Amino acid sequence: MLSSLSPFPNAISLNLLSSLSSARSTPSLFTRAQMSSESLPPLPEHRIVLGCGAVSVDFLATVASYPNPDDKIRSTSLKVQGGGNAGNASTCAARLGLNPRLISKVANDAQGKSILDELEADGVNTSFFIVSEEGNSPFTYVIVDNQTKTRTCIHTPGYPPLIPGELSESSLLSALNGANMVYFDGRLYETALIVAKEAARKNIPILVDAERKREGLDDLLNFASYAICSAKFPQAWTEAPSVPSALLSMLLRLPNLKFVIVTLGEDGCIMLERSVNGGSDAEEVDVHSLLESLKQRKDESKTIPTCISSVVTKLSANGIGTVVGRLFVGTAEKIPPSELVDTTGAGDAFIGAVVYALCAGMPPEKMLRFAARVAASGCRALGARTGLPHRTDPRLVTFL
Repeated sequence: MLSSLSPFPNAISLNLLSSLSSARSTPSLFTRAQMSSESLPPLPEHRIVLGCGAVSVDFLATVASYPNPDDKIRSTSLKVQGGGNAGNASTCAARLGLNPRLISKVANDAQGKSILDELEADGVNTSFFIVSEEGNSPFTYVIVDNQTKTRTCIHTPGYPPLIPGELSESSLLSALNGANMVYFDGRLYETALIVAKEAARKNIPILVDAERKREGLDDLLNFASYAICSAKFPQAWTEAPSVPSALLSMLLRLPNLKFVIVTLGEDGCIMLERSVNGGSDAEEVDVHSLLESLKQRKDESKTIPTCISSVVTKLSANGIGTVVGRLFVGTAEKIPPSELVDTTGAGDAFIGAVVYALCAGMPPEKMLRFAARVAASGCRALGARTGLPHRTDPRLVTFL
């Protein structure tokens, strides 16, 4: 039965493991204090953001290489820490200086307590969580392949699942009160849709993580002000023949969308931003040709994230249509192989950084560089959260 599922048969203290891991991996107070707060820009005036989506406990095991069927191998290291897209992105936003609130569900078990404690320790408000007295909290086995630098996830959902009626109207209104943005990772879609409708009624901007096609995601995207997609999603969702034409199609299909970003791992990202002022009389340019011209301007000698942008123009794709806007190409940080540890949660870190950047009013060119820098920091340690930088991290000083 699901209610009796536990990833470890014995009662392992997840809080203890998490604390020991954090003690080893978190920068010292002295290190973080090396960057004077006076050298940092002021925090955003409106710092409250609301997330709704997945949380879990991640059991991460690194292996020399991914096993073949029926193999028996040993891990080279183990880490137990919180995970889940919404949990990771909210943790990232909190470490950067925002005040995230999170709507999700756990069970009243050891994993659930660990999830809540870890989020609270990082500054995420968990008072809007639903805690079930029965069942099991979500957990994920993550196998990190040291040879290929890839990870494989085996997820067990929480049980019983979150149902919309468990989030009271008073809790919903309280969660949204003062929120500057709402973020959805595409899970818990029935509850997410209720939150999205109320957020839209209050004119609160909405960011949607479009990782893959899911039930209810189309309805969420109709409310989205911003969308951040995985590499395969735009074409899978639009059935367009290419990534740039798919991004253009998304802006045409979703009139509320201000921009869409597709993340491409070590190849960086592409962003298409809708323009509401000017450009309608500009010459029409094929979006593929424009993308290629921007890529040719990349400086391959630079290891830090960069961004190349077009002017506002009329972008077109055969059989799709036209959009007035700007195209951006963001590069990823070139991480030395000796420093690349684990890409788990890199997309969540990117999203958490974009949420911060939007609250801070960063222009797109700065936002994409900043988000790439934050994501790269997370890839230098095992697990989705271990390497997430704090606002005072010296590596961020030139990107804030």
